Amino acid sequence: MQIRHPTWVGLFRGPDVPDQDQSARVALKLNIVVIGAGQAGLSSAYHLKQLGLEPGRDFLVLDRAPQPGGAWQYRWPSLTLSTVNRVHDLPGMSFADSAGGDDSVRASVAVPHYFAAYEERFGLNVLRPASVSVVCDRGERLRVETDRGLFSARGIINATGTWEKPFIPDYPGRDSFRGRQLHTQQFHAAEDFAGQHVLVVGGGISAIQLLDQISQVTRTSWVTRTPPRFREGPFDQEAGRAAVKLVEDRVRAGLPPNSVVSVTGLPLSPAILAMRERGVLERQEMFTEITPSGVRWADGRTLDVDVILWCTGFRSALDHLAPLQLREEGGGITMTGRLATQVGRDPRVHLVGYGPSASTIGANRAGAAAARELSTFLGLTTK
Repeated sequence: MQIRHPTWVGLFRGPDVPDQDQSARVALKLNIVVIGAGQAGLSSAYHLKQLGLEPGRDFLVLDRAPQPGGAWQYRWPSLTLSTVNRVHDLPGMSFADSAGGDDSVRASVAVPHYFAAYEERFGLNVLRPASVSVVCDRGERLRVETDRGLFSARGIINATGTWEKPFIPDYPGRDSFRGRQLHTQQFHAAEDFAGQHVLVVGGGISAIQLLDQISQVTRTSWVTRTPPRFREGPFDQEAGRAAVKLVEDRVRAGLPPNSVVSVTGLPLSPAILAMRERGVLERQEMFTEITPSGVRWADGRTLDVDVILWCTGFRSALDHLAPLQLREEGGGITMTGRLATQVGRDPRVHLVGYGPSASTIGANRAGAAAARELSTFLGLTTK
């Protein structure tokens, strides 16, 4: 998607242009910069435009990826529309209309197609690829440094998600393992592990999905830090709101967020019931040490494996905001605002897709709240 605003000509260099002295370059002034064009970023941009702000003049969306789709474009090929939990509609445009009703389509194809059509329909003019290296405080403004130019903003809506920060816990002996270690982010296909013994680490939805697939082609073992909690029966809106509130209470108190799934439990789906019948869900407690050939538990038991697949989640990609000193001593960020998107230490900064808004439906609501609250705070609108 190309930027068409005439005042932008010559302000952005391509990725092949040698780096220049940042201090000597002109910064484009905007009211708001949205960082990230996944579900939360696009929702924020849509609502900014609905409030009367003009893309490219009043606000700008930056996205690191070379094409639309957010983190969805990197999902493993076996994740289709029939196996994904759900793709929630972005505001103002139905996903079903874009998907065409074919559940066999890869999520990594269907969702980017939807996002691209969405950007085009609402004229959001996302600048990509544009990688933000750092955001600094410059008095009344925030300086956003990227590989495509400098930007000066009165406010920031950060929607960088978690995909870029896979988390692997540091267990003793991890570097000594002679087999293969990879994170969920690097998973491609279950067939890649045929004939190998795969140890799946983690108790979230992705861990269960990959354990299911891999166990159908090769031998697997499964370990989790805490016993998995399977949820039976319907999960209604009231239960969902209660679960989100638990996460929201943490970030309002300045504590690091837990995932929403950690408090909702895992739905006892037909696939999980089938796994139970096959004996795949024989969970073991977490090991204490990694050996050259596998893992060892505190009681001395060992298990030799060929592959350790870390389905241990992600952390929020917020390193570029470090100069703003938004974190509390315990590592969390105190969040305020109606849906806990506004940073307590700097109300010019909103985080969407963080904490209680980490789910896709939560990201939509957070995008609306952040757009409204930030534009009002900056005096751009009274809505």
